[in-house]
Amino acid sequence: MIIQICVGSSCHLKGSQAVVALFQEALEANKQYAAEVTLAGCFCTGRCNREGVTVLIDDESYTGITPDNFQTFFSQTVLPKMKGEGN
Repeated sequence: MIIQICVGSSCHLKGSQAVVALFQEALEANKQYAAEVTLAGCFCTGRCNREGVTVLIDDESYTGITPDNFQTFFSQTVLPKMKGEGN
């Protein structure tokens, strides 16, 4: 699984650094599932007019990720994908 967090100018201003840090912490806390995860930054995804940071997981795009909603996003969207559920 490849998780890319937009770090372009707009997402940077919307808090992408905090979202990256939260991903790093969450992956560390879920080491047993994180072995096959690549965490990377990417530049503009063309969704700058949306609220929050854009995150790409493999071929799927998620917008509106913020430090406030990160835990919900991670537990409901990312973690099941890491575990191979719902694929």
